[in-house]
Amino acid sequence: MNYDLEDRTATFGQTVIVLVSKIPHTIINNSLIDQLVRSATSVGANYMEADSASSKKDFRYKISICKKEAKESIHWLRMVAVANQKYRNECQLLCQEAHELVLIFSAILRHKPSA
Repeated sequence: MNYDLEDRTATFGQTVIVLVSKIPHTIINNSLIDQLVRSATSVGANYMEADSASSKKDFRYKISICKKEAKESIHWLRMVAVANQKYRNECQLLCQEAHELVLIFSAILRHKPSA
């Protein structure tokens, strides 16, 4: 299990990219893929920004965005799974990872002082 959040969030985004590169291009899929790639890769980008935050308030804000983007990724993964039953299992595994990331970011927000 990977405990380095920078690597873990990057791997999440990369795995989503690998998955969507296999999915056929249709009107529906193109829209879903665009949304999913944006949210999934945003998790890692915002984590890197949080890691370099200029204040505790900025750190908390960026971590809250990480949490929001991970939750959004779960939604888009569910939609991709519905539109592409062939990739349902892969989507479910990625949903589980996104859920774990949500839990991690929630714990960080609960335990870091706000000021």
